[in-house]
Amino acid sequence: MLQQYKKIMVAVDGSAEAELAFKKAVNVALRNNGELLLAHVIDTRSFQTISSFDGMLAEQATEMAKQTLADYEATAKKAGVQTVSTVVEYGSPKHIIAKEIPEDHHVDLILLGATGLNAVERLFIGSVSEYVIRNATCDVLVVRTDTDNKLPVNEDN
Repeated sequence: MLQQYKKIMVAVDGSAEAELAFKKAVNVALRNNGELLLAHVIDTRSFQTISSFDGMLAEQATEMAKQTLADYEATAKKAGVQTVSTVVEYGSPKHIIAKEIPEDHHVDLILLGATGLNAVERLFIGSVSEYVIRNATCDVLVVRTDTDNKLPVNEDN
């Protein structure tokens, strides 16, 4: 019997890499007749540098995340995915994507982009995908290519 994934989670953060992961997650959900969970984690560490926590900043981040997830949800449903849900969480993206959301939502496959960070950010806070690969209790697919399994064209060239 073939492996089937019932609950597929894709972590989206607005990056080009997350967009590739989302497109593949839609295809995996369709092939497996599975549920698609769109997840966004607002990294609260970014608010720690502000001396007095600005609630408006967090509120704006939440509204942007919800709108982004609504757009992704509409796209997935238009592509034919029957069951799509969304979740916005707050905290360390690494831990929440690897542990909390998969446990709370019974996820059996996580898809995420190779990186949503630049080299300096990876140096200081580490790669989310690297952490998720090492710590998730379900299968993880790190997406580097488009739906035709081709590396995306670098627009800087």
